[in-house]
Amino acid sequence: MSARDEILARVRAATADVTTPVGARANNRPTGHEVSPGRTRTLDLFAENVADYRAEVLRVPAGEVAATVAEVLRARGLGSVVVPTGLDTGWRTALAEVSTVVTEGEAGSAAELDRVDAVVTACAVGIARTGTIVLDHGPDQGRRELSLVPDTHVCVIRADQVVHDVPEALTRLGAPPHRGRPLTWVSGPSATSDIELERVEGVHGPRTLVVVIAGAIP
Repeated sequence: MSARDEILARVRAATADVTTPVGARANNRPTGHEVSPGRTRTLDLFAENVADYRAEVLRVPAGEVAATVAEVLRARGLGSVVVPTGLDTGWRTALAEVSTVVTEGEAGSAAELDRVDAVVTACAVGIARTGTIVLDHGPDQGRRELSLVPDTHVCVIRADQVVHDVPEALTRLGAPPHRGRPLTWVSGPSATSDIELERVEGVHGPRTLVVVIAGAIP
């Protein structure tokens, strides 16, 4: 008996007592969606899980986003920042008061991006259950390289962009205007561990992630 035949024989033996037709079982499968615990709890869970990944979380009224992102750069001494072409003009104006603003078109290569201290973007969706931010690289997020090379990523997410779980996020991402766009899923700063479990940050992306939740009052 070949290894394949042996594996299949074991599968048949393990499922021999299953009498329910496959189609009937499919009708009873869970969809993956959970009952939403409410907007406040969803936002709290999102902030908690993002912070658990060692990212910094700031929750501010929508009208304070520009001042907040500028203060993040000023407080960290970040002298240059790259911004997507479609980023909110008010945010760009505030950033220009504390840092040298480089537009997406001016940073055409990875080497040029590597000389920039930070990047500020919006995002497409946030997932509370996993603390994940999803970028679909629309005009206010820029090309994928933009959010991977600079050492600090400041990401602004509106409160209404936060969903409870992954299935809900996929439903939203599968609809216009997100459908068909490339996706980058971010769960905290870039980090990896060697065989001795020594954590190293900033290997595959930004070393520092700051998430600004706009419209969520602390």
